[in-house]
Amino acid sequence: MELRGAATLFLAACISCLIFLWKRKQKQQTSKLPPGPTPLPLLGNVLQLSRTHLFKSLVTLGEKYGPVFTVYLGSRRVVVLCGHEAVKQALVDHGEVFGGRGRMPTLDRIFHGYGVIFANGERWKQLRQFSIMTLRNFGMGKRSLEERITEEAQCLVEEIRKTKGSPFDPSHPIGHAIASVLSAITFGQRFDYQDEKFAHIIDAIQDLFLELSTPWTQLYEMFPGIMQFLPGPHNRILKDVKVLHDFVTERVQMNQETLDPSCPRDYIDSFLIKMEEEKQNPQSEFHTKNLVLSAVHLFFGGTEMVSSTLRYGFLLLMKYTEIQGKVQEEIDHVIGKNRSPATEDRSQMPYTHAVIHEIQRFSNIIPLGIPHAVIQDTQFRGYTLPKGTDVFCLLGSALQDPQHFINPEDFDPRNFLDENGSFKKNNAFVAFSSGKRMCLGEGLARMELFLVFTSVLQHFTLKSPINPQEIDLTPKASGFWHVSPRYKLCAHPR
Repeated sequence: MELRGAATLFLAACISCLIFLWKRKQKQQTSKLPPGPTPLPLLGNVLQLSRTHLFKSLVTLGEKYGPVFTVYLGSRRVVVLCGHEAVKQALVDHGEVFGGRGRMPTLDRIFHGYGVIFANGERWKQLRQFSIMTLRNFGMGKRSLEERITEEAQCLVEEIRKTKGSPFDPSHPIGHAIASVLSAITFGQRFDYQDEKFAHIIDAIQDLFLELSTPWTQLYEMFPGIMQFLPGPHNRILKDVKVLHDFVTERVQMNQETLDPSCPRDYIDSFLIKMEEEKQNPQSEFHTKNLVLSAVHLFFGGTEMVSSTLRYGFLLLMKYTEIQGKVQEEIDHVIGKNRSPATEDRSQMPYTHAVIHEIQRFSNIIPLGIPHAVIQDTQFRGYTLPKGTDVFCLLGSALQDPQHFINPEDFDPRNFLDENGSFKKNNAFVAFSSGKRMCLGEGLARMELFLVFTSVLQHFTLKSPINPQEIDLTPKASGFWHVSPRYKLCAHPR
């Protein structure tokens, strides 16, 4: 018995010694890092992070440890930036060193650093420069693209008119309208609402967006080494991405067969021409893999970000009917009922412009942003961030910064209006991110939001089948992204 007791005491002493040595090593490694909660071996800070409200739990930690702090997602170290000032300082003032793309294991296992959004280094520079130039050539911010969006908005109006005021789920028609605009730019073709194949693509986009915000995905982000071998909902992401990948690959093959180098029709044609021009350049990043994955990124990101914002926007206007009424008064005054809205109307519609901005701010679609990484050892606010450190710039914390927005938890268009009722810019508005990695299609998204939003409200009054006071604005899922709740609306012709 004495021997057994001595062995137990010795084992306890060894375990205590190992824990002490591990903590001392952690302290030495993190002594110059921002502060944060003490991580557990292997688990990291999983106990301090909510699996259903990750953004809120990070903001709460920021209130305790300050606007710059460190958390561990499993064994993965992440520096988190909270509030407008910290986010701006990193993405704008130190944009070069914070310009790396951080890890996102859920998608890294699919994209492997290829494609314009998840690339780094020279690959990212080549693809981003090309994509910006190509989008501009195909009309981003120009009249030709505006006409295409206007036509699609009118198609959406006619599709909604078919409901004859009965309750319907707007997810698919809104998603189809925005996807068709992106399809025309990326693939040179729009698709009818009755096209079953395209409807399947839209379903895959919406499912992928939802799956990327579930607790299962967050577990994968924390423990990819284990989760990749386990069955579960997190593997549905592979299926959804494959649907998009196969669709884009088919479109690339079709374009290759009918390509006219003197007359590019879309993004894919332009990329194929660039591939031919640089086929002798061993450093070129223009090859089929980057083409397919860049097109997937543009199509998925451009479709779901805008359609999610519109879905949230229409839900908000059903809840706050007086705001909907003011928007329609401005539409009637500036546009009338006999012509389609135009982007030039925006400058004469400060209230509508403010409401759209407030919808983006309140819906907070990408609260954590897409992870960044520092590309070299970096001094930031007195701390040392080692090269390669992942950084979460909480865009949502900037959009809810009480120093820049009145009652940030509430929906209030006055955040973007001055005392005279004119539109007022707000520097903390970072719905499209900031700096070198900001959204490629910002101009396109702004145009889509305004033209589709005003076209629908020009023709319909949106009413909820339930009491407006009972409308729940809580996201359907809240992880890396916020997914708008599913609902039904009644569109009554005006």
